[in-house]
Amino acid sequence: MTKNPVLVINVVGLTPRLLAHMPRVASTGFVANLGTVLPAVTCSAQATYLTGKLPSDHGIVGNGWYFRDQGEVYLWRQHNRLIESEKVWETARHHRPGLTAANICWWYAMGATTDWTVTPRPIYFADGKKDADCYTRPPSLHDRLTGELGPFPLFTYWGPTASIRSSAWIANATRRLISTERPDLALCYLPHLDYDLQRFGPHSPQAVAAAQEIDAVAGDLIACARGIGYTVVVLSEYGITEVDRPVDVNRLLRREGLLEVYTQAGMEYLDPWTSRAFAVSDHQIAHVYVNDPRDVPRVRELLTALPGVETVLDADGKKEHGLDHARSGELVVVADERSWFTYYYWLDDARAPDFARGVEIHRKPGYDPAELFMDPDDRFVKARAALTLARKFSGLRYAMRVVPLDPKPVRGSHGRAAVDPSDGPVLLCSDSSVAAASFEATAVRDLILEVLL
Repeated sequence: MTKNPVLVINVVGLTPRLLAHMPRVASTGFVANLGTVLPAVTCSAQATYLTGKLPSDHGIVGNGWYFRDQGEVYLWRQHNRLIESEKVWETARHHRPGLTAANICWWYAMGATTDWTVTPRPIYFADGKKDADCYTRPPSLHDRLTGELGPFPLFTYWGPTASIRSSAWIANATRRLISTERPDLALCYLPHLDYDLQRFGPHSPQAVAAAQEIDAVAGDLIACARGIGYTVVVLSEYGITEVDRPVDVNRLLRREGLLEVYTQAGMEYLDPWTSRAFAVSDHQIAHVYVNDPRDVPRVRELLTALPGVETVLDADGKKEHGLDHARSGELVVVADERSWFTYYYWLDDARAPDFARGVEIHRKPGYDPAELFMDPDDRFVKARAALTLARKFSGLRYAMRVVPLDPKPVRGSHGRAAVDPSDGPVLLCSDSSVAAASFEATAVRDLILEVLL
């Protein structure tokens, strides 16, 4: 007998502690603690949930890494083939040929073998202007969704103006897809909790307010899905914990003569081709790439002594944690509970590249949570932002330089396992037949298959 279709809702940052403020999501079904992977970041966690494998097998060692064959650091790539293992809907099709699947904003959506795809995709005009939009498959889905919901609200999806609007758009798009197309498996990504938990910390009043906002949005989607016969799985990728110490790992490597930069127009750029060692920082972990194996012991010694570093994983450590993949750095650094890693490599802010003050997730050689803020030390920042928007709407070239270079406002981070399970990821499911007290991250794929097939 064919089972009900399945909707998997990824409520980023959801924890047992926040669930106490989310009665509608909490009523989904049984609640279980959910294990995580290292690094506990979006791309790695999602790839593990979809494949049942660790990064050593599926290859997603972070939200980005150093592409050795190109000599470039890239974060937030989108091609599905970067995941080197079979995805859950592909596995399900071995048992149910013709099974249909939809991906609404989970990562690595481009080129996936799903039947319906929706993912953020800005328009980059020839004059440098960027407008909000999305990519869909089939292409006809684009005009249908944007006609009903308006353009995808990219500038509330990330950056200083990130808000509930983007998650509400994604939830509404999901509701339309499951109601009209009835995919056998649908994946929905709701990022709202990521914002204020990083801005203000997970124990702040703003975190509670954000939990209540996403509870309303997710609650409506869950009610719709249950009403049309879907089994619902709600899960999160990680829990965000309180932090108060940014750690400048690249600046240490530069001061020690290991990291090199080159200069253009008075601005400094990371030079990965000639650097003996540099880090790709990703929240509370950093992949450290060391060009010459003879330098590894020295680099490990330097990193071990750096305040805020808890663990430095070498080849054996990477193997133990499922990170022994060619994309990983020669060393992987894990922060202590209250610390996180900046990507900064310049020693003088006057020499910082122009993209450092903007929301430039594809140009920065590391993750930058300061992009969630307008510079608090610039009292004219909002006026300048308004002027920049006016330039954009008048058709002139513009650059939104509002992001601070001081990371001190950041209050929440993730990437390592939470010390307290109430601050870690969580899973809920409306099918009580598969109930358990806890699941490992690698077991999520099998749970989906069990309720689907």
